[in-house]
Amino acid sequence: MVKQLARRDAKFKFDVAVQLLTGAKTADELCLEYGIPRASLFRWRRHILEEGHRLFRAEMGRPPSEEARVVELERMIGRLTMEVAALKKASSLLSSRSKQGEP
Repeated sequence: MVKQLARRDAKFKFDVAVQLLTGAKTADELCLEYGIPRASLFRWRRHILEEGHRLFRAEMGRPPSEEARVVELERMIGRLTMEVAALKKASSLLSSRSKQGEP
């Protein structure tokens, strides 16, 4: 019989890891209480410590990579708008020449 691993949601992992980080409970207490492996608990703690700074980016707007992408897309829209205007002008000149019978 294969032992099935329990799937824990992000909030559960966060709450348990915060209890460890704040010292509210020891690792042994948390592992016994929630029936989780020590390795999982310390992986969740490490994840919070390594990625926790991303929580504060949301307060300041978009993440830097998203902001750069928006700037690049706005630049591309401007360039394409200018190209469309030039093509419309060229098309109207060509169509007026063909109506006049000029090659």
